[in-house]
Amino acid sequence: MPGVETDEGHLPLLQLKDNIEQIFTKFVEEGKATVRLKEPAVDFCLSKANVSQLKSFLSAVKLAHRGTEEERLPLPTLVPPKASEVEKPKTKMTIASRKEYPLTRSFPYSLEHLQASYCKLARVDMRMLCLKSLRKLDLSHNCIKKLPATIGDLVCLQELSLQDNQLESFGVALCNSTLQKSLQSLDLSQNKIKALPVQFCQLRELVHLKLDDNHLIRLPFKIGQLRQLRFLSAARNKLPFLPQDFEKLSLENLDLFGNPFEQSTPLVPDIQLKIPLTLFEYSARATVNCRIPYNSHILPSHLCDDLDLSKTCQCGCACLSCFIQTTVTMNLHSVAHTVVLVDNMGGTEAPVLRYFCSLTCYSQFLDRHLQSIR
Repeated sequence: MPGVETDEGHLPLLQLKDNIEQIFTKFVEEGKATVRLKEPAVDFCLSKANVSQLKSFLSAVKLAHRGTEEERLPLPTLVPPKASEVEKPKTKMTIASRKEYPLTRSFPYSLEHLQASYCKLARVDMRMLCLKSLRKLDLSHNCIKKLPATIGDLVCLQELSLQDNQLESFGVALCNSTLQKSLQSLDLSQNKIKALPVQFCQLRELVHLKLDDNHLIRLPFKIGQLRQLRFLSAARNKLPFLPQDFEKLSLENLDLFGNPFEQSTPLVPDIQLKIPLTLFEYSARATVNCRIPYNSHILPSHLCDDLDLSKTCQCGCACLSCFIQTTVTMNLHSVAHTVVLVDNMGGTEAPVLRYFCSLTCYSQFLDRHLQSIR
């Protein structure tokens, strides 16, 4: 930027040409102004300036934005600021009450960490979603009922805390967003969530996941796809059992205390087989087993959903609507180094769903199970 020194010297003129989003001059007579750039999305805040020099500078900025050559800009009278006079961009902001909340002023574009707790927010402030450098967003202890899909546009977001709100769901759009590549920590504890979508398991960079004190009746059945997950807590929910895929996790810490886990029933299966199998079941199994690509451009969306929800038998084959289902007991130490007791009796076991694609597969499992308890 001509006439303004930085640690790297003068910013080249090219960074101003067609790159000014807005210039705020309401307080220019007080020696204050703000220049908002498009790329990078930052605000340059000017204060304590000589009014005459500030006006000359803003005129030069406008001309540079329009493409005026540098030698024609009105810069001779401008004096570069001292290093001590240049304020570093603000990267962190903590707001702890509604009284402190910025209702009229914008958030600094340079923020990387924003906490707005106990502010009685009923929704996510859309101004937050313009903070493209944001890495950590803490909106805990508010009254938010629904999350906008545009949170997924925060391409740098690594940590998202939504503890103690009024959420009833976590949208599919968020699961399909750029959060898949960035989000490492998610806190959804103390909400009203009953279930998470199957697409939730596409957030494969998750390391920390907190789901305590919700109304969860099940965990995502493909939770084993969260290969980076190391810390999982889903205490005080309504989980009767764990999904079969749970056995694929490799955790450091697991907390499932206070869930109404049912007794495992390996000898009392839920049989939903149809013999012979339906044509739909045959074709669906073949599609999944042979890894035939499919999407909503090839198949109706409801068929894609069915295929996405396919179960996996112990033999490795897929089954959709025709299967045998039962639960078996799993010691949680097999998937986690540290396990919080699941009840007041000192237990560290929980029932896990198992699926079988045929009577043959179930019979083989039953033989092994009976032999193990003799």
